[in-house]
Amino acid sequence: MSSFKQVIKKAIRYFWSPLILGDYFKFKKSLKSDHRFRLHYRDVYPCFKDKTIKTGFDRHYVYHTSWAARKLAETKPELHLDISSSLYFSGIVSAFVPIKFYDYRPADIQLDGLESLGSDLLSLPFADNSVSSLSCMHVIEHIGLGRYGDPIDPQADAKAIVELKRVLAVGGNLLFVVPIGREAVIQYNAHRIYTYQLVLELFAGLKLKEFSLIPEVSGALIKNATASDVARENYACGCFWFTK
Repeated sequence: MSSFKQVIKKAIRYFWSPLILGDYFKFKKSLKSDHRFRLHYRDVYPCFKDKTIKTGFDRHYVYHTSWAARKLAETKPELHLDISSSLYFSGIVSAFVPIKFYDYRPADIQLDGLESLGSDLLSLPFADNSVSSLSCMHVIEHIGLGRYGDPIDPQADAKAIVELKRVLAVGGNLLFVVPIGREAVIQYNAHRIYTYQLVLELFAGLKLKEFSLIPEVSGALIKNATASDVARENYACGCFWFTK
């Protein structure tokens, strides 16, 4: 597409909104005395959804990573291994806890205290009972659905959990997070939604130290939640702290 057509396309999007159009001319008029920046119609970049009363955020990802960071601040491991969780979590927490981040699709990221490595969750490169501090958050629900280029396997989530249990050291800590609700559902090919009881069954042999719940719609993270708290949820977020 020619640059002229691109400008026209952007202009159509821009002038579609009377509110943004009004703000544009108001800003342009005020800019006359400020010569630091160039303002040209070809550089318009309209953002229609940001003028809100409150700052929106992804409840699952802000709350669960904050929950996990606080657990590491509490346990203070010498080294923490994370399996494919949010890079925001590993990047920020690596400021105070050395982290090795493993993913099926390794991330090209360079930060002090953070090492990014490739690994298959179905065959982790660690010896039995060798990892004292481990996390795998908002990951297992995707395994085996093919969404990220991994092989199709309906049982892959259960196989991955077997691996997490295998490598966790005796006395070690595992932070595990998945979508949770009153019914076990697969929303193909996005993710699985687990029930509280199903998670406990999959992690039989480990001790549940804490279960916290991030409600789907509103409200803060519920610490030390119960199965009854999950009963009214469709797509909440369950935060499990297991030990061996």
